[in-house]
Amino acid sequence: MKLIARLMSEHILKRSLRSRHKIRRLLSGAGLAIFFALLQACVHSPTTTLPALSREESSWLGERIFANECNLKTACLTSWNTGEDFPSLGIGHFIWYRENQREVFVESFPQLLEFYDAQGVALPGWITGLERRDSPWQTREEFQMDFDSPRMQELRNFLDATRHVQVGFIIRRMHASLPSLKATSARPQAVEQLFLEISRSDSPLGMYALIDYINFKGEGISTAERYQGEGWGLLQVLEHVLDTREPGPLLPQFTRAASQVLTRRVENSPPERGEQRWLVGWNNRVASYSAQP
Repeated sequence: MKLIARLMSEHILKRSLRSRHKIRRLLSGAGLAIFFALLQACVHSPTTTLPALSREESSWLGERIFANECNLKTACLTSWNTGEDFPSLGIGHFIWYRENQREVFVESFPQLLEFYDAQGVALPGWITGLERRDSPWQTREEFQMDFDSPRMQELRNFLDATRHVQVGFIIRRMHASLPSLKATSARPQAVEQLFLEISRSDSPLGMYALIDYINFKGEGISTAERYQGEGWGLLQVLEHVLDTREPGPLLPQFTRAASQVLTRRVENSPPERGEQRWLVGWNNRVASYSAQP
């Protein structure tokens, strides 16, 4: 028995020594560099957890977006603005292009339809019956003539009854935006830190500012959404804050940066679009980011 015990002890010791040798090899050279890089990432990476919105806050946020886009008017849920070549639908005025249409702006209504599908929400029958989920209206005049038709009334009623689903879609878009913002920026860590800092400012205003601006003017990561090489999305606003930040409350500085980015957009826009007429309303909208709810 003593012999068996001694042999077992020697076997365990040899295994322990082999394990230590493997660890030394792992922590040498490139392995050591990788180990410390991972350790540093764990220590220094900021948490990417965003503040949770209560049901009441989500409902308030949806009402704010609906007010910003439509002044709480149901008829505005199906709109085609003068000077634009596409309809804007729902509380977020989601853009819907006709077949093979290419524009500067990012289309979002088809993604909303996919979100409805994923949530198990039945769409209006005429949309389900489309061979392709492209806008059926070819011109603004055609859209206006169809405004009181049964299918348009059905669409407005559907969008009004499912505003809570649209709020969920808009919130999800904001949550999913951070990796793309970081990948596009030359200052990814600074952008991430600022994004998270804004989200936690003056709850729920910080989350509202990020969510509404992305829905309003996009992430700013599409190279197509540029006038004279300059974008106007959330990324451009965040980077402007980084360039101009001063001591003091953050949300007023975000509002100021958004106003300056939007003013630059108007100055760079094609004259035939007449975007100057929208600037006062845009500035009023971003001013709400630093006003107490």
